[in-house]
Amino acid sequence: MAPRDITGIKKRLDEVRASSHINDLFGRRIELDNEFKKPDVWDDAQRASRLSKEIAEVQNTIDSYASACKLYDDVVCAHDLALEDSACEPLLDSLAERLDEELTQLELESWFSGKFDKEDAILTINPGQGGLEAQDWTEMLYKMYAHYCENKGWKYSVLDIVKGERIGLDRVTMQISGHNAYGMLRSEIGVHRLVRISPTDIKKRRHTTFASVEVLPVLPDDIEVDLDMNDVRVDVYRSSGPGGQCVNTTDSAVRLTHIPTGIVVTCQNEKSQLLNKEAALSVLKSKLYEIEELKRREEIDELRGEKQDSSFGSQIRNYVLYPFQLVKDTRTNIETSNTTAVLNGDIDDFVIGYHKYIASL
Repeated sequence: MAPRDITGIKKRLDEVRASSHINDLFGRRIELDNEFKKPDVWDDAQRASRLSKEIAEVQNTIDSYASACKLYDDVVCAHDLALEDSACEPLLDSLAERLDEELTQLELESWFSGKFDKEDAILTINPGQGGLEAQDWTEMLYKMYAHYCENKGWKYSVLDIVKGERIGLDRVTMQISGHNAYGMLRSEIGVHRLVRISPTDIKKRRHTTFASVEVLPVLPDDIEVDLDMNDVRVDVYRSSGPGGQCVNTTDSAVRLTHIPTGIVVTCQNEKSQLLNKEAALSVLKSKLYEIEELKRREEIDELRGEKQDSSFGSQIRNYVLYPFQLVKDTRTNIETSNTTAVLNGDIDDFVIGYHKYIASL
């Protein structure tokens, strides 16, 4: 039996080099190094920090491509050995699979070229139709995304969390920090539908419920947002969320109301009122920036996605726990029967599958 065919691997490597703009990255790395060597670079600490971050990201992609090239050479050698000795075929298969994974990661990097794709993300979950069930579903989704962040080694903090009337959550906002966090999580924007036997229904009937997920980028410091603090009403109150003794016994929570637009942002995660205000301002600026983008484009919102009702027919993904087990994305048709894994944060197939689908359009 002949060893696996590797004729298409070199073509894919070349395609990845082109799609990832590797040649441009070499030039960009030189430009960044020159900028970073300027004697006044640390006069602006925020600018220096962003330069340092971009250098690391560019170098990481260059190193990943170099690793793939080296692995390709190993695959070619293993293929030659396998032609002479079939005992080398398992080695060839192993190396080829590793190369396939590395090329997939490089392809993934090439998809995140949007203005804010590399920024941190602000993810908000709100219950839709379904009453108490929707609040419970909101908490389930919150735990799913928290696990997803942990699985990827991303950091997250809860900016605002409000418990439901009896169960679940009435809303939750998380700030997520990680590589391409906003770019990756754009796939989650929309309505998520759950079908299951209700844990609150004594007759054990099947219920359908909904929750909406909004994702915004944390705006870089160099993005100007027209915000007049005279238009913002600031209210402070006692935190009702989880936290230490100080969080729950002092007026540390902050609510910002942008009077011209009616946008309300709350933050109660930090013990310090000042830190909560800064975090709330960051979210408010992202929301105002989104409004300006909508005005300029007058088309699909590139930051939040098309706004939909949190009800039947508008969902981007279905989570069915009864009468069978299935999670299916309505956009890509990617599905799995391992609902437990998905609700425990194993959603990369859906996230990556969505971006692969968008890149193919």
